[in-house]
Amino acid sequence: MEQKQYLSNRVMELKPSGIRKFFDIVATMKDVISLGIGEPDFTTPKPILDAGIRSLSNGETHYTSNSGKIELRQAVADNLQNLYGIKYDPVTEIIATVGVSEALYLAFTALLNPGDEVIIPTPCFVSYQAEVFLAGGVPVEIPSKLENNFQVDPEEIKAAITPRTKVIFIGYPSNPTGAVAEKEVLLEIAKIAIEHDLIVVSDEIYDRLVYNFKHVCFPALGEEIKRRTILLGGFSKSHAMTGWRIGYAAGPTEFIQGMVKVHQYTIMSAPTTAQDAAVVALQSDSYVVDMVAEYDRRRKLIVGGLNKLGLTTFEPRGAFYAFPKITASGMDGETFAEKLLQEEHVAVVPGESFGAGGAGFVRCSYATSYEKIEEALRRMENFMQRHG
Repeated sequence: MEQKQYLSNRVMELKPSGIRKFFDIVATMKDVISLGIGEPDFTTPKPILDAGIRSLSNGETHYTSNSGKIELRQAVADNLQNLYGIKYDPVTEIIATVGVSEALYLAFTALLNPGDEVIIPTPCFVSYQAEVFLAGGVPVEIPSKLENNFQVDPEEIKAAITPRTKVIFIGYPSNPTGAVAEKEVLLEIAKIAIEHDLIVVSDEIYDRLVYNFKHVCFPALGEEIKRRTILLGGFSKSHAMTGWRIGYAAGPTEFIQGMVKVHQYTIMSAPTTAQDAAVVALQSDSYVVDMVAEYDRRRKLIVGGLNKLGLTTFEPRGAFYAFPKITASGMDGETFAEKLLQEEHVAVVPGESFGAGGAGFVRCSYATSYEKIEEALRRMENFMQRHG
């Protein structure tokens, strides 16, 4: 019996994550320095840990409202208003999710009919196209380019619009490039969305991780664009809470309640302990500020080091990724990553994993210690002496 024949066509056609492929190889090797994983190397700050422990000790082990605890939704609403001056009703316009990954799934499942098109600038996080595909939609990739500091060109968005277009998706600060969108660019995207009656889904999971630049929250650009935007956010990156699996979505009542319908049949509610911990995470910024300062120190090290090796690297303004161009090696991203891993035991992710716009690049995460980045750069120098 060939079990594979029973899988759905949609699952069979889904491409495996290019990131996971390299993690699987790394798991079989010793002495590997991983610049591949997009996860903070920090432990969740103690006040947040204590809140989780306290939640369990108090017997908070039951389901919450499908939308999440009102205390968390209120805290998220307060935080968005304090940071960006944007108001959401915590009762009807915010949902707590199992990380931003679930929020992404809910948004596309709630919005898309079969064949609806979603415009997605690339390079981008590997889940975006896959989630559109799983929801029955059609991802339409457009490039963002190094020469434009990886800002998406609004004219490219206009050119990609068809009668089937329903959503423009944006994700800034960007994984994998580290680009942060300029306000003028976002205003143009908002104008296009309004003119063509399109919805915008904006993934802003890295909003707190910015360096010498100001993040612009997309729905804060004005009430007209807020009425057609779903904002995705969470705690994994800024608060070192990846394993807690807690995120949120905010948007117009109709959109959010549509997402709640899907959420109640697939998840029920986000983890109760994680919700309680997230409330405390939003009560203090001190540990976020400290982590950002350390990321900035590492950012300067890795960007300077990669450029010295002849791997042209755009200076990231946000997130914790460098995205060097590796054409000086004479290899494509896949070959470069495989050879670097096998020869020098340094793991990076091929740029092709992030869509067509990532060809000729690799992603290097600096969410690892300063000392490990220094050693990785030494090994990469050896590699480039042989292959550069």
